[in-house]
Amino acid sequence: MRGAPTTNERPLKVVVVVPFLDEEENLPVLHQRLSAAMAGRPEELEVLFVDDGSTDSSPAWAAEKARVDHRVKLLRLSRNFGHQVAITAGIDHAEGDAVVIMDADLQDPPELVPELVAKWREGHEVIYAMRTSRSGEGPLKKALAAGFYRVFRSMVNFEVPRNVGDFRLLDRKVVHALRNVREQHRYVRGITSWVGFRQAAVPYQRATRHAGRTKYPFFRSLNLAFDAITSFSGAPLRWMMGLGFLISVGGALLAARVVVDRFRFPDRLVAGWASLMAITLLLSGTQLLCVGLLGQYVSRIFEEVKKRPLYFVRERVGELPDPEVTGAPVGSGPQLG
Repeated sequence: MRGAPTTNERPLKVVVVVPFLDEEENLPVLHQRLSAAMAGRPEELEVLFVDDGSTDSSPAWAAEKARVDHRVKLLRLSRNFGHQVAITAGIDHAEGDAVVIMDADLQDPPELVPELVAKWREGHEVIYAMRTSRSGEGPLKKALAAGFYRVFRSMVNFEVPRNVGDFRLLDRKVVHALRNVREQHRYVRGITSWVGFRQAAVPYQRATRHAGRTKYPFFRSLNLAFDAITSFSGAPLRWMMGLGFLISVGGALLAARVVVDRFRFPDRLVAGWASLMAITLLLSGTQLLCVGLLGQYVSRIFEEVKKRPLYFVRERVGELPDPEVTGAPVGSGPQLG
C-alpha cells in the first residue's frame, strides 16, 4: 500500500511515456487532457515524449514544450525503429516511482491515468487498461484480435490478459526488470506479462483516433502478432513437425494402396497425372512453408547474436538520464554526436 507522502517525503513521481510518429494534431490535446486529469493529485507528473522518426512538426512542438515546462521531456531517436522499440527507449529513460505507457492517438484516454495510479497505490505493480469496447474498429479486426489472443494464450506458459494493449502502469521494480530484457523482436505487452509481479486490470472504453491515420494497419498488426508468437513460443515448429508427420502417414498409406492395386489389378490403365501433380504441389508447398517458418526462427537467432543496440538517440530535450547511468544494459541507446 502506497499512501500519500508526509511533509518530509518527496511526492511520488509518475512518468507518462508517450511514443509518437507524426502526431502533430494529437500531442497538444493529449498534453492538455493529461495535465487536467492529474491536476490536484499528490503525485508529481512528468511526460516523456519519444519521437520515433517523425517527419511533421510534432518533434518541434514537443521540444518547445520541454524547454518551457520542466515536467515535459523529449527523447528523439535517430530514425524510425518501430513502436515497440520506442516504448523500450522511453522505459530506459523514465525515472519515476511509476511509469505509464500510452499512445499519442488519444484512443487511450488520459483521464484513466489517475485510476491506474490509484490501483498502483493499492499495492499492484502492473496495472493494465483492459478494453471493454473498441470504437472505430470493424468486426473483422475485432475478430482477428480476439482470435490472436486466444491462440497466443494457448501457446505460452504464463498468463496473458485479453483485450489489453500497451496502455498500462508499471512500478519501478517492473521497469528495472524490463530494462534487462533486450531481445530485438519485441512484444512489450507480452514481456510485461512474462516478467510477472502483481498485476491488475482497470476496464475502459477505447475511443476512436482523435486525428491522423493509424500507424498500425493490417499488415503491420499481422507482423506484430507474428513477432509475439515467435518470440515467446516454439509451438509453430512443433506444429510443423506434426504436419510433416501427418503428411508422411498419408503418403505411406497412399503408397501402400498403390502397391496393393498394382498386384490386384495388373492390367488396369491408370492415367494418374492429375493426382500425381496435386500430391506433388501439396508436398512442395508444405515443404516450402515449413522451410520458410524455420528460416524465420533462424533469422531471429542471427539478429540476436549480433547484439546490436535496440536504438540510437538523436537528441534529448530536458533533463533526461543516460540509460547507462540508470542501470539499463550498456549499449541500449547511446546518443549520437
